[in-house]
Amino acid sequence: MTMADIKNIVLTGGPCAGKTTALARIIQHFTYRGYAVYAQPEAATLFSQAGVNFLTSDKSLFFESEKQLLSFQLHTEECFRKMAEKTNKPAIIVYDRGMMDVSAYMGADMWQALLDDMGLNDVDVRDKRYDAVLHLCTAAKGATEFYTCDNNSSRTEGIEQAVMLDDKIIKAWMGHPHLRVIPNRGTFEDKLNTIISEISSVLGIPEPIEMERKFLVDVIDDIPDSREMEIFQTYLVERNGEESRIRKRGENGHYAYFLTTKKHLEANQRVEVERLITPAEYINLMNLANPDKQTIHKLRRCFVWNNRYYELDTFVSPNMPHCLLEIEDVTEDETITFPPFLRFIEEVTENPDYYNSNISKRR
Repeated sequence: MTMADIKNIVLTGGPCAGKTTALARIIQHFTYRGYAVYAQPEAATLFSQAGVNFLTSDKSLFFESEKQLLSFQLHTEECFRKMAEKTNKPAIIVYDRGMMDVSAYMGADMWQALLDDMGLNDVDVRDKRYDAVLHLCTAAKGATEFYTCDNNSSRTEGIEQAVMLDDKIIKAWMGHPHLRVIPNRGTFEDKLNTIISEISSVLGIPEPIEMERKFLVDVIDDIPDSREMEIFQTYLVERNGEESRIRKRGENGHYAYFLTTKKHLEANQRVEVERLITPAEYINLMNLANPDKQTIHKLRRCFVWNNRYYELDTFVSPNMPHCLLEIEDVTEDETITFPPFLRFIEEVTENPDYYNSNISKRR
């Protein structure tokens, strides 16, 4: 198998979010469909069971413990990826938490010091290692009657603590190109089905086109706890009915590069496949840029408000007078309540003028 045949999925979330049950469903569902599914256990739990005290007040010991935890996570992930490369079928590796989860348990200064000490950066450990991050919201958010510590001996958080930790973990992963926050709406079976659907999307399995609504808005106040990413998006010449684009995406001078291919099928279905590419591949593919379209340069601010994940794009080139707000996992008739720091202008979900591929057309 090549790396393109291996998909790396992080399963994360706050306490009592249903990760254990979800992992069992993922293994069963995709193994039955012909995939080799590997499940990497949570590294922090292994360390805790081995006697590591992450609650120590000794900052030097805490720093070294977290450094070794990250080193262990890196090495273990590579071990699983090498095994997956030797399989004779497409493979999925599901990680019970990923590297960015570590940052939720320390201050920003210590996290940055940890990255600097290991020669890493946020783009390296967040965007370049995983194809998708699925954050399962804790039952303490919207399903408190099911919140319990009884099924995990290492879990001690009360409901308020669980909510705070859940928020910190979402913030840690904010900015990943395929972060999906999966709330507690409907039944737990609905939650599991959403997880399967999101992974199917990453695998390029044909599925109904997901509902995504778009709105023109203005920013009228500071956006709390947001994270800004810079994106350069270039459309390639279409071939065989496939639309392809390349993206350079990152922050603070560090970038990851992606190739996305979309093909629309019958019955309102499509196949969309995205993979990480090297900087050299990105430069080579620029030679195939569609001459009728210009590269889109935009700034994307990611944030969570009322347990929903938002992406807000400010278009630098071509310039647009308003921002474009995208919301996924929302029904067509659902009433949207906008955050107080945004001013609603109009919904443009069905307006083709606001499709990125049309925005890029040279005028």
